Amino acid sequence: MSIAEIFARKKTEGRPVFSFEIFPPKKDSPVDTIYRTLDGLQGMSPDFISVTFGAGGSGKDQPTRDIAALIQGQYHIPALAHLTCVNYSRQEISSLLEDLKAAKITNILALRGDINPNIPPHTDFHYAAELISFIKEQGDFHVSAACYPEGHCECPDLVTDVLNLRKKVDAGAEHLVSQLFFDNNLFYSFVERARIAGINVPIEAGIMPVVNKRQIERMVSLCGASLPAKFSRMMSRYSDRPEALRDAGIAYAVDQIVDLISNGVEGIHLYTMNNPQVARRIWDNVSSLL
Repeated sequence: MSIAEIFARKKTEGRPVFSFEIFPPKKDSPVDTIYRTLDGLQGMSPDFISVTFGAGGSGKDQPTRDIAALIQGQYHIPALAHLTCVNYSRQEISSLLEDLKAAKITNILALRGDINPNIPPHTDFHYAAELISFIKEQGDFHVSAACYPEGHCECPDLVTDVLNLRKKVDAGAEHLVSQLFFDNNLFYSFVERARIAGINVPIEAGIMPVVNKRQIERMVSLCGASLPAKFSRMMSRYSDRPEALRDAGIAYAVDQIVDLISNGVEGIHLYTMNNPQVARRIWDNVSSLL
């Protein structure tokens, strides 16, 4: 089932989609740690699970494909495989797509990927929209794309950002999942801009529960998410009390999700950070709303 079909089905039921993101284990971590993550998430009945793009070269050694296949084959949950293009040629992307298709993975989240200043990027694909167009030419793939409630950090203004997003949809993106944010009003304003721009595909809100200070410092530095006063006060008050900060971060994420669902959000994509215990605590608080 495609991600777009999942959204259509849930819409007819009057319920939001609820999904998770996980990432492949680090190279120095045992591969079976992913089983513990998936076992912990399975009981929460996610509508789908996305898998971030693993480091490495060819599709012959691509953990994203293997984990996505595991999610669908063993856990019987639709998988959404991330695919980035900044460090790949057209031929290499074509090979990765062939491997995904062979593993029966047809839902793909197409991303440009972060540019490493120490590694010259390939020039076959400059933007995610170009990757989306290429994927749609390669066969029966269903493509999702990323969106940025506060605008992409490399984009000069919000108008340009939403016009660039329209290019992704025009290229074939059927579903959008947002970068993390901590102020729901920014998400609501973004959705309004997108709809005015003629973007009518489902837009899913990406929520990251902050459970430690190092996590938020890293994520904000990478994506530039702004911190509302309420969130900053929480971080300041509990920064030296790890257990209290974890509980407060979970409560903040729950509050965001309740507000989003109450305002008719189409879906919630929970960035689990491979921590099913945190995901479970959130699920226990919002499952009756889904």
